[in-house]
Amino acid sequence: MLSLDTFLAGALSAGALSGSLLGAALPEPAQPDGLLSGAPLWPALVSTGSVALAEIGDKTQLLALLLAARFRQPGPIVAGILVATLLNHALAGGLGVLAAAWLTPAMLRWIVAASFIAIALWTLKPDKFDDADQGLLPARNAFIATTIAFFVAEIGDKTQVATVLLAANYSPLWQVVAGTTLGMLLANVPVVALGSRFARRLPLRAARIAAALVFLALGSWALAQAVS
Repeated sequence: MLSLDTFLAGALSAGALSGSLLGAALPEPAQPDGLLSGAPLWPALVSTGSVALAEIGDKTQLLALLLAARFRQPGPIVAGILVATLLNHALAGGLGVLAAAWLTPAMLRWIVAASFIAIALWTLKPDKFDDADQGLLPARNAFIATTIAFFVAEIGDKTQVATVLLAANYSPLWQVVAGTTLGMLLANVPVVALGSRFARRLPLRAARIAAALVFLALGSWALAQAVS
C-alpha cells in the first residue's frame, strides 16, 4: 500500500520536473500560419477545445464517474484531477517541445499531421473502463486516489498524446498545458459534481464526432503546411 509520505515525495519530485520543463529555455515550436494563429491565447483555446471534446466519453471521464460514486467528495476529487493532469500534461508537453527541437520542421509537420488524423480516427472508438482498470482505485483518501488513478490512466491516453502534439505544434508551452488541463476540468467537473445522471445525458456519439472533426481539421491544417 502506497504511504502518504511516499506519494508526496513522488509528487514533489514529479512537480519539480514538470516545473523545470515548463520554465526551461527550450526552443519554441514554430507557430502554424492562419487567420487566428497569432491571437495571444490561440494555443490555449485550441488546446482547451480539443481536449474537452476528446475527453467526453473517454476512459478518464468514466474513471471520474467511478471516483465520484465511491468517495462522494467532489472537492478532493476535482483537486486530484487538477494535480494529476497538470503533472501528466506538463511532462507530455515537455516531450512535445523536445520533439519539435529534435526534428526538422518538415519532418515535424508530416508527423504532426499524420498523428492528428490518427487521433481523429481513435476518437471515434468508444472507450471502456474494464475490470483491470479497477486496480487504479486505491481504497482510501479521495484526493490521493484520484491523483494516482488519473495520472496513471492518462499515460498513453488520447488526451495525453494530443497534448504532446499540441505542444510540438504550438507555443508557449504553458498555454498548451493550461489549455489541456482546463479542457480536462471542463469535461470532468460536471460528471464529478452531478454524477451518473449528468453522465447519462452526455451526447457521447455527437461529442466523439465533433472531437474527431476537430483533430481532423488540425491534421489537415498541418498536412497543408507540410505539402506547401
